[in-house]
Amino acid sequence: MLCIVDFGRHLVVVVMRRSRRLTVLAAAASALMMLGTAPALAAPGPPDAPEWWVDRWGVPSLWAAGADGRAITIAEIDSGVNAALPELASKVLPGIDFGALGGDGRTDRETDPFGHGTAMASIMVASPGAFGIEGLAPAAKILPVAIPLIGTQDATTNDHLADAIKWSADHGAKIINMSLGADRDQKSDALACPADEQAAIYYALSKGGVVVAAAGNDGPSATDVEEPSVCIGVVTVGAVDSTGTVASFSSRTPKMTVTAPGVNIPSLGRIAGQAYNGKGTSQASALTSAAIALIWSKYPTLTNRQVVARLLATLDRPRTTADPAYGYGQINPATAISTAVPADAPNPIFDISDPFVKQLTPEAAPAKPAAVTLAPAPPGRYQADSPPSDVTDEVRIAAGVSLAGLAALVLLSYFGWRGRRRRLAGRGSTGPLSWTGSSAGSPWHDIFEPPVWAAPTQPPQWRRRIVRGGPRAK
Repeated sequence: MLCIVDFGRHLVVVVMRRSRRLTVLAAAASALMMLGTAPALAAPGPPDAPEWWVDRWGVPSLWAAGADGRAITIAEIDSGVNAALPELASKVLPGIDFGALGGDGRTDRETDPFGHGTAMASIMVASPGAFGIEGLAPAAKILPVAIPLIGTQDATTNDHLADAIKWSADHGAKIINMSLGADRDQKSDALACPADEQAAIYYALSKGGVVVAAAGNDGPSATDVEEPSVCIGVVTVGAVDSTGTVASFSSRTPKMTVTAPGVNIPSLGRIAGQAYNGKGTSQASALTSAAIALIWSKYPTLTNRQVVARLLATLDRPRTTADPAYGYGQINPATAISTAVPADAPNPIFDISDPFVKQLTPEAAPAKPAAVTLAPAPPGRYQADSPPSDVTDEVRIAAGVSLAGLAALVLLSYFGWRGRRRRLAGRGSTGPLSWTGSSAGSPWHDIFEPPVWAAPTQPPQWRRRIVRGGPRAK
């Protein structure tokens, strides 16, 4: 459901926004025609909400060149995925459901028709179907990992996120997408990132994976701290609109890594024949995971460190230091695929996590020394020099990096003490706004961020919720 107050007023606002969006799209289309490029409305998706990033990045050309996500498995830790939808049927592998109902993850457990897990999967891998919605990485596979989040049929206080991350790493996931999060509280949380989740993320990185998480929808506060996006080694994603402006709802955090499209994002619902136009860092995270799949499918020999370095080296509007709103810049998979990037390109995300990850990576056993035959001692007296120190330059460097990582962890803990604002589970009482769409009369829902002054409908609950605009707005 949506969290909307004063339904009549918001209905007017939604209609105005819809009209204004059509006007903006028409103006943008005219401008693009003058520049000799394809108009925005040529992109996949409903006419009222085209997938504007497809034209922006020249995605069909990327697909034609083999950068389509082939041989890449994306673990989606979420509410599950309705794999029976024809647009997803061939794209979803058997996974796991950590909830009480059990299963293989191919059922979306969310009670709301939006179906968060299904929606994120459609953004990443859907084949064209209802409303023309097509995933960014259509040749990739989704490994659904359902956990009992707020709003699911089997929600509990223990959502098994750490278990889900480790399971994903052990079952072939090269990318782990988490469009979810929970606030951290200085009064109850000793660390910004829970120890079990941090350990699971290190484990996933040690297995060669990339971990992506939504930054949250608590903007524009500059003190927001949420996990798992605050954890070390995570690619943390904020949301921008089609103009490249950071969305007002996108959280501002010192851990921000990149930004990606997160406004006016069409997606399939868990019920066949329904689609939604949403916004949130959930969608931005899903598109970033799909973009990484494109890059990795084009360069399959890259390590996880190298693929993230390539993403960071080719950002639009790049920054030398991470901005709390923009991160290091905005993703552009087309540039990441077409640009020559050195194998040792900088990767500040892995620079911090590497010392911890290396502790999990078994070192090669030392070679057995060959037998030595001692020759007779030469005549006269001799004296050996002092033995070489074990503290080599490499060890000193590693120690320095470890101390830097420890300092970063302390910094994150500090922000965790200051920053948490417990999110309410209430989502309003009016349900989604809808109108007849253009696809065989199927319902088309438009999801908008609730106002910051929306009154809660339930007492606060300390449990993780799904990250997206609209329902459980995060």
